[in-house]
Formats: sequence, structure tokens, C-alpha cells
Amino acid sequence: MSSSVVTSDVPADFPEAIRAAKARLREQIGDYQAVFAEVETAMQAQVDAIVAARSAGEPIWPVVQFADIEAGTVPEETRIRIRERGCAVVKGTFPRAQAEDWDAHLVKYLDNNNFDDVYQYVDDGVFGGLAAGKPSIFPIYWSRPQMEAREDERMVATRRFLNGFWKAESEGRVWFDASRDTAYPDRVRRRAPHTNSAGLSAHTDSGSVERWLLPAYHKVFRHVFSGRWRDYDAWDGAYRTEVNEFPSTVMCSAFRTFQGWTALSDMHPEDGVLHVVPIVEAMVYMLLRALQDDVDDDDLCGAANGQSLPITARYHSLLLPALSPIPAVEPGDTVWWHGDVIHSVGPVADQRGWGNVMYIPATPWCEKNLAYAKACGEAFLAGVSPGDFAAEDYEVTWAERPSSADLSDIGREQLGLAGDA
Repeated sequence: MSSSVVTSDVPADFPEAIRAAKARLREQIGDYQAVFAEVETAMQAQVDAIVAARSAGEPIWPVVQFADIEAGTVPEETRIRIRERGCAVVKGTFPRAQAEDWDAHLVKYLDNNNFDDVYQYVDDGVFGGLAAGKPSIFPIYWSRPQMEAREDERMVATRRFLNGFWKAESEGRVWFDASRDTAYPDRVRRRAPHTNSAGLSAHTDSGSVERWLLPAYHKVFRHVFSGRWRDYDAWDGAYRTEVNEFPSTVMCSAFRTFQGWTALSDMHPEDGVLHVVPIVEAMVYMLLRALQDDVDDDDLCGAANGQSLPITARYHSLLLPALSPIPAVEPGDTVWWHGDVIHSVGPVADQRGWGNVMYIPATPWCEKNLAYAKACGEAFLAGVSPGDFAAEDYEVTWAERPSSADLSDIGREQLGLAGDA
């Protein structure tokens, strides 16, 4: 559980740490204004192309058929688009009937354990600083549907396919094994019909102020912070498995190649769904934007420790027009986005149907991920919340919570419960 999570030491004086980091990074880059001007021009061209394509009715999100993943026949054009956009929808990852059964079982699991009577919303700070609507994400981690979906061979194949976009070996080292899974247990979202929601404003996860302050992130973004931004490869896994964030309720103790969720209901682009800025290199703009002279020396464009990294109209208006919703999805489809990709949740008024998902990311095997997975294995056995999340621990005494014996060999291995993993 959280006791085994490795974190970085929190600076005693954050404003001073930010001032020192910005001064050092500006010196490393050299003419940081000229470099940013180049990035700004490149980003504007990509944003304009996305807006024009969307206006013309062209699909923005790459769509993959699971049957093609299974057969090894994903078209090269689709692979190129995923690499460019940093996101994808995998149609038919699971059969529709299976996903609908999972959705129904989740309802029974919650009802049979009187969740509505015992649930107390905890503001864990995950969305601190972001505009958000009424919470609809439930702190449930160990239901049968979640466990079955994580260990299912179709999910394993999909995550292996997605991990393959990353460069696992670089800088003379092998950073992770793209062919093996570890578990990163996350929650479920259940949003009822006729819901009115303000959504969630644009942000990125897995590092906020850390991206400028931590030496490991300086290595991840070594090309950006040396002024050679064109050499930066967003798919290079080098040093990402060495990042240990500051302790908070927004930290992620695993390296996620892709964040993701599995649809349990039909959803349409106007139904308050996920949006992304489908530019995988947009993080370069974010990093350099904070170093410009119109940002106070102790400010990182509003980034704050213990909060998701916000993307705002004040500092990042160039990028926001590119926010694009997912296409229509149905139960059993899965939705994926690169761990650095900017994303938001659109507002919705009088939602037409349910908006239900299980959050399941892609976390390939590496020492960092294995350590967290083993901690999650202990949490699973006890029925408590995983270490990256608030310790609400609803499921400790719940009926119908699976045991280790209910898992497949894959499921036990993903949680470090299979002996020598």
C-alpha cells in the first residue's frame, strides 16, 4: 500500500524552488524566447489543421478495430495517426453484451452493499484548481467487473499494442517491457441520465510542478530544456520510469503509457465526454510557456503542487481550440490517451443516457510499476483503497468482492500475487 510508494522530497520553499528552476532552465536553453517562438509557430499550425479538419467533418480521433489488433492487421495509416495524435479509440475491445453485463453487475455490487447509504464524498484534491461538476466517480476498485476487465486477454492485447508505440529501449538502457502488464487499479464513473454537469476543465496528469522541478523530469525533457526541442520524442520512455512525484492525492506511482477507460454505456460527442488536444508534443509548448517573461518568476502558469496541471485561457489559449471530443462509443469500446496529452470533460445538460466507464490505463512492466502493483495486490487482499487514492476503504467488508482465487494467472501476476513476478 502507500508505505511502499517512492516519492520525491518536497521543497521547503516552493516559490524559491520555482525561481531557481526557471533561472537554471532558461540558462540551459539559451535564447528561450526565440525557442518558444518556434514552438508557438509549430503548435499554431497543428491547432489550425485540427480545427479545419474538425470543421470539415473529418474524424480527429484515430479509431482501431480490436479485430485488427488481434490479427496484427492494423493499417499503417492508423498507426501513424495514433503516433501523431496521441490518442485512440479501440472499437470492440470487449463484446457489447459482456460490457453491459459488467455494468449491471456493478449496479448490484453497489446496491447489495448499500453504497448510496454509506458513501460520503471526499474532496481528495485530484481536481483542485480545475472547474468541475458534481462528482460522479465512485471510489470502487475491486468489483468483479473491474477485476475481469483488467485481466482479460483482450485488454492485455490492447495494452500491448498501445505500449508498442513507445520506445522501450534508448539511452543504452531498457526502461520497460511492453509485452507485460502490471495493474493500476482505478475507479468507476457512473453518471445518470438527465444529469447536468459543468464537466472538467483542461489539464494533464502525472506531474504538475514536478515537470520543471524534478531532475528525473529534466532528463525526460532533456531535449526541450537544452533548446533542441525538435529532437524531443514524446514516445521515448527514457527516464520516465525514474520519476517519483511529490506526495499528494494527485501523484501517480506508476508509469502509464496511456491513460484509458472502458465504456459500459453508449456515449456520444455531446454527452459530456472526454476531449483531448490531440497533439502529442503539446507538452513542449506547456514547458516553455512557463519560462516566458510574462509569467512571474515564482509561477509556472498556475501549476501548483498537489493539483493537476491546468491548461488555461490566460496562458494557453493557442491550444484550447484543438480540444476535440471522442467519437460515439458503445459498451465494450475502450478510449486511450498518451499520459502527457491535454484532456478535459465536456459539459452536458440533461444527459440523454448513462455515462458509465471503468478507468483502466496501460502500465507496462518495469520495476517502478511492479513495486506499485505489489502494493495494490496487498490492498486488494484487504479490500482497501490503492495507495494513490484517498483511503476510503469502502469494500473491506463488502459481499461479492473477489478473492485471489477468483483471479486468473494473468490477474494475479498483474498484482504481484503470482510468486516471483
